[in-house]
Amino acid sequence: MAVLERTDANPDGTRFGQSATDKVAFYGAAPVVQPATIAASTDTTTTTSTTTALTTDLDSLRVKYNDLLAKLKTLGIIAT
Repeated sequence: MAVLERTDANPDGTRFGQSATDKVAFYGAAPVVQPATIAASTDTTTTTSTTTALTTDLDSLRVKYNDLLAKLKTLGIIAT
């Protein structure tokens, strides 16, 4: 089967969906609207950081990573 190209060779690029409410999916996943933003990770540790502060930072990073992973799975960009 021949590959179907989704482009018009426009130098400005190709976009899927005109707004955050347009549904998009990849690899046969169900189309969904744009996932919500993921809050930026912040570093609360200092040079005199405690184990508690480091644990808090790692927990925050873990939550953000899992949120990103779930959103990529929802879009079908990575397998579930």
